[in-house]
Amino acid sequence: MEGALDELLRHPALWRARDAVCDGDAASQAARIPTGFTVLDECLPNRGWPSGALVEILCREPGIGELSLLLPALAELSRAQRWLAWIAPPHHIAVPALEARGVDPEQILLVRCASQGEVLWAAEQALRSGACGAVLLWFQAMFSNGARRTDGFRALRRLQLAAEAGNSLGVMFRDGAAARGASPAALRLALTPHERGLQVDVLKSRGGSPVTVCLDPGAVARSTRIRP
Repeated sequence: MEGALDELLRHPALWRARDAVCDGDAASQAARIPTGFTVLDECLPNRGWPSGALVEILCREPGIGELSLLLPALAELSRAQRWLAWIAPPHHIAVPALEARGVDPEQILLVRCASQGEVLWAAEQALRSGACGAVLLWFQAMFSNGARRTDGFRALRRLQLAAEAGNSLGVMFRDGAAARGASPAALRLALTPHERGLQVDVLKSRGGSPVTVCLDPGAVARSTRIRP
């Protein structure tokens, strides 16, 4: 009996749970995109933005520097010749400013939509395609206070699954009040202005704990962890 068991354990087709752990660790290291902010990377389980996942960035005050938080990663992805899809941005894209931060404008795909339904459809297709390194999404109607929570959660779940299928970084910008609700997103960050730059509260991260850091997008060296 023991000889048969030993033979079975040596069989190359046998799957072991410990193998999954090792494979998961390797995949985790590969499936990451450095944020460009060392102190933030140290607070995230994958030491960077999770690839193949949906990230929510929650801001009570739009225009406080939320886009600057992503610029180092967007620059890196564009240098790797990965498409950057911008779905229904509320303002014009400042191309010179992006170029100054290392983002290649030739890799940007700008998608304008006639309806909120088109926004969701375009984002889902871009994420699932596998052609986009990152998909940035601005979409509010289905996630407003007047909308049914189940509809919003299902839409977010579809985006999360699409990001996984296409191994793309999905970033959704939402109002800060959304922090009170549940979300299937792999990572949720709440941003507020801070005297030293930008306060980032990590509300949710797979395998991580809530933490707060202060970032200076213009001087990464001055970014600090301010409390657990």
